[in-house]
Amino acid sequence: MKTLLTNNELQATLERLAHEIAEAVPKDIPVAVVGIRRRGETLAQRLLQLLAKAGVKPAHHGALDITLYRDDLTTIGPNAVVRGTEIDFNITDTWLVLVDDVLYTGRSIRAALSALTDLGRPRAVRLAVLVDRGLRELPIQPDFVGLCIETAPENDVQVKLTEVDGVDKVEMT
Repeated sequence: MKTLLTNNELQATLERLAHEIAEAVPKDIPVAVVGIRRRGETLAQRLLQLLAKAGVKPAHHGALDITLYRDDLTTIGPNAVVRGTEIDFNITDTWLVLVDDVLYTGRSIRAALSALTDLGRPRAVRLAVLVDRGLRELPIQPDFVGLCIETAPENDVQVKLTEVDGVDKVEMT
């Protein structure tokens, strides 16, 4: 197990991401921050606080469950856990920041974009990820990246967050 980000490095990375997002936010459009369940949701909550410190107060925030939009749902079958989407605002015409922990094949983001489309038509969707591990299978690229690393298909990148795992760190096997 190789540590990619320690507790302090993870915090510094999130602060940098928040500043990059804050610099890109348009002035005249409502901003929404939506995290993909499970760890993307937690990262989005942290980014909300850091964005406020950077002078940006998003008008909306929420959590997106992509379970039913996954293209491998038939292989997961009865093991699929639906946690529910919590977006209680109209996403139409918002500048939406979609947050996830690890970007790999791009399939989760494709599912998230399909789920968002069912909820409305944002003016723009920007993707923020903590770790981009490459090896994309779909033409999806992040707008804001905390850490970009080269991996092999057999590697596993694990983001651990205090709220979920009791510790903050990113590791790779």
